[in-house]
Amino acid sequence: MPNNKVFPLNLLFLGFLFSSLASFGQIVLKDKKSRVETKIFSQTDSTPLKLDIYYQGEITEKKHTLLFVFGGGFVLGRRDSKLYEPYFNRLIEHGFKVVSVDYRLGLKGKKFPTPFNTSNLRSAIDTATADVYKATAYIIKNAKALGIDTGMVIISGSSAGAITALHADYNKRNATPLAANLPLNFQYKGVISFAGAILSYQGAPKYAMAPAPTMFFHGTADKLVPYNKVRLFNRGFFGSKYLAHRFRKNNYPYYFQYVQDMGHEIAGSPMTENLPDILWFIENYVVKHKRYFMDVDFKDADKKRTFNLSAAKKVIGN
Repeated sequence: MPNNKVFPLNLLFLGFLFSSLASFGQIVLKDKKSRVETKIFSQTDSTPLKLDIYYQGEITEKKHTLLFVFGGGFVLGRRDSKLYEPYFNRLIEHGFKVVSVDYRLGLKGKKFPTPFNTSNLRSAIDTATADVYKATAYIIKNAKALGIDTGMVIISGSSAGAITALHADYNKRNATPLAANLPLNFQYKGVISFAGAILSYQGAPKYAMAPAPTMFFHGTADKLVPYNKVRLFNRGFFGSKYLAHRFRKNNYPYYFQYVQDMGHEIAGSPMTENLPDILWFIENYVVKHKRYFMDVDFKDADKKRTFNLSAAKKVIGN
């Protein structure tokens, strides 16, 4: 019998719940030169899926693009939450386009996943990944009109969005049927994950093609999305620590900042506190193709945890 600690998957849907609720309200663009346009990229189950394009200058001006996937445990969340305001504003100030996308919330109204039944979680991840691929296909098809540099699309996400972003690159690099609607020659050029993980039914995640350079952020005390791994026979949920180890072992460039004694707060805090690090990662790993292997052990002795796991448990009746 596997000796890994059983992970409370029935709490996963809360993975950023309180932060999301506290951050309702639309993103405010700080620079008067900044703009946002909204497009419908898919009509699914009578519900339109939309994306917001944040940019400066003319929309047709070709720029590097960051595609962002919001968090909310596959139950709630929104693509324009104020939580992401510092992140988006800093990127567009530095000449990027930011495309923030909708996806279907696959765990909304469903039974909570458990360590012995992850089928709903797997379906939710696949659904979100498929929708992100539709958004990606849309911006590729309309690249000229939208000013998208299709050779420089970075994918990023928070919590459930980070899980989705990691799966998007993982499925594309492995050419799974889920990624079939994207051009064969397209690959994401970088991944930026805030407390993400990969759910695998085939043992440890393996890449047929080397993954994009990936930036991982994770708290060592995260009890919602596993920091390391949770495995039951051939099924497992593999977090940032485990993935960074695999990247190093297989000579895949990565940057991994693990924050000592912090939990799921790290699904959001780097988008305010680590913006220079993120820009440095993009410049060096993605633009200059540096093959760095970085593990950053970080601790702020004055910082207090803000995510309340006890309150989360009360919400679901544990």
